[in-house]
Amino acid sequence: MILYGAPVSPFVRKVLVAAAIKGVAVELVPVGMGDQNPDFLAASPFRKMPALTDGDFSVPDSSAIIAYLEAKHPEPALIPAEAKARARTIWFDEFADTIFVPATGPMFFNRIVAPKFMKQDGDMVAADKAEKEGLPPILDYLESVIPASGYLVGDALTLADISVACPFVNAAHCGVVPDAGKYPKITAFLANMFAKPGFAEWIPRERKMLGLD
Repeated sequence: MILYGAPVSPFVRKVLVAAAIKGVAVELVPVGMGDQNPDFLAASPFRKMPALTDGDFSVPDSSAIIAYLEAKHPEPALIPAEAKARARTIWFDEFADTIFVPATGPMFFNRIVAPKFMKQDGDMVAADKAEKEGLPPILDYLESVIPASGYLVGDALTLADISVACPFVNAAHCGVVPDAGKYPKITAFLANMFAKPGFAEWIPRERKMLGLD
């Protein structure tokens, strides 16, 4: 399987982690903004990353790719079969993709992407606003819903945990880490997640690539 994308994207990272946990080998082919790689464009007509090619089959979108991996490699299951657990898992995946990632996006773009990759000044006002106004409600919500198990759904790792942990990596690259005193459950959740396969391998590689370590 070939995965097109940049590992610093939370969406690409989500697939890399899911594949690592399932023991599925994927070859990452790096692509960036405006990339004209014809194979990537064939797999993702609207140039959204990630995109997956598996033989003669291609599909874009992290959630669609993980649904494909789940069907082809059902163990260990990352999307529960039980109705309520499945619904909660899909909710947290959607929450991460459409609420959490957009909230952290201005921080990562303006503090990392713009200066390091586009060689231009980032909008620090927008980045600071995202950190001070956009992030706190998300942290408050997550701290209130993480159960005693430490996993978002049930007592085992699911796609919900992977999806929610991924934007925290981008925030950490910007120097933004939840306060352990105020958010002890999030802090424990992230310590557990970042030790998992995929996260443990890719986070140091991302930091080196970004010149952060």
